[in-house]
Amino acid sequence: MAGPAREQWASRAGFVLATLGCTIGIGNIWRFAYVAGENGGGAFLLVYLVCVLAIALPVMLAEFALGSRTRSDVVAAFSSGRFPRAWRLAGAGLALGSFLILSYYSVVAGWACKYLAGYATGEFQALPRGEAAARFAAFMREPVEPVLWHLLFMAATTAVVAAGVERGIERASRVLMPLLGAVVLLLAGYSLALPGGGKGLAFLFAPDWSALARPQLYLAALGQAFFSLGIGMGVMVTYAGYVREGWQMPRAALLTVVGDTLFVLAAGIAVFPAVFAFGLDPAQGAALAFVTLPQVFSLMPGGGWFAIAFFFLLVAAALTSAVSLLEVVVALGMRRLGLTRAKAGIAAGLAAFAAGVPAALDGRVLEAIDRFTGGVLLPLGGIAVALFVGWFMPKQAALEGSGLHAGALARAWLFAVRVLAPAAIALMFATQLA
Repeated sequence: MAGPAREQWASRAGFVLATLGCTIGIGNIWRFAYVAGENGGGAFLLVYLVCVLAIALPVMLAEFALGSRTRSDVVAAFSSGRFPRAWRLAGAGLALGSFLILSYYSVVAGWACKYLAGYATGEFQALPRGEAAARFAAFMREPVEPVLWHLLFMAATTAVVAAGVERGIERASRVLMPLLGAVVLLLAGYSLALPGGGKGLAFLFAPDWSALARPQLYLAALGQAFFSLGIGMGVMVTYAGYVREGWQMPRAALLTVVGDTLFVLAAGIAVFPAVFAFGLDPAQGAALAFVTLPQVFSLMPGGGWFAIAFFFLLVAAALTSAVSLLEVVVALGMRRLGLTRAKAGIAAGLAAFAAGVPAALDGRVLEAIDRFTGGVLLPLGGIAVALFVGWFMPKQAALEGSGLHAGALARAWLFAVRVLAPAAIALMFATQLA
């Protein structure tokens, strides 16, 4: 059944801000900080930057090429080459990945909402040192409260998507992205001013070269690059389907990657100097944002205000990313089922909420979904995009969709998409399975 007429972005700037909103999320603040902390800081950052430029950027441009050329949802986009029926399954896999990630992403965002409210109301302002872990564990044991915060966040996400591409997603991105940039720079400046904060900078920017001997570092860096940039989720295919004729995809991809990377660095500068200034361990895993940092806030001058700004940053960044994940499913529902945007948004939002309830009630379920999506679906999605655009989509159509057309840069991009990216992702995938 045919859906409503295809919507479009109002401007190039709005499109770039929306793609930045997709990439700049919890992965840049919460996930990057603890993955870097577990993998040697500066050495991890160096490998991460190489993965972003050599592998993630070409695959992102491939997703842009696929979306801008086909101008449809992620499943229909895979119908433009050979063997369309088989490739549509790959598109369905990307949509499934977005849906599952959204289901638990909203749960973590709900935790951030809880902490933002707790610091804003004063509940967490006087949290004694050593009680942060107990407070977080008590919250996680609650049978109702995590589900309610999950519901609240999904409702906000659904409302933005239901308002439309231009009036909802683009408008929210225009407001939130500059605000996020200002807040993270403010936090970074404050963190750098703390006595002993220089140790955090050394940890982040002075590589421990011995860490490069650990194979896990490379896998973690590549996985973080894909997670942070939204690769293999179908989001960039969906967003590029709303562009207007003649827009430059290489410029949009480069601006998105540069903006996301700068935000990652600023977030790292905001987190690590504060952690080191008070003698805490940066390798605290997923508990860094909800256990370690609250201990920091309780010790630093003006820590309550810092905490409010930090968790606002976390919630706002999570919202822009969750909107992009939900849009993948909504676009598919509008075309396949002929639903209006509002009905598709509400249906997809309710489904994602229901799917996330088990993760909200049991952290082990959340970890299992995270491992499955990050270790299986995202690598498979990335390989599917690279192979389809590189080998099965007509070469001229791929080049025209990418905006590169011909020349050395076009040849380098095709090599990266056809050979380099699939090989690197296959290695990551095989190691994750092992």
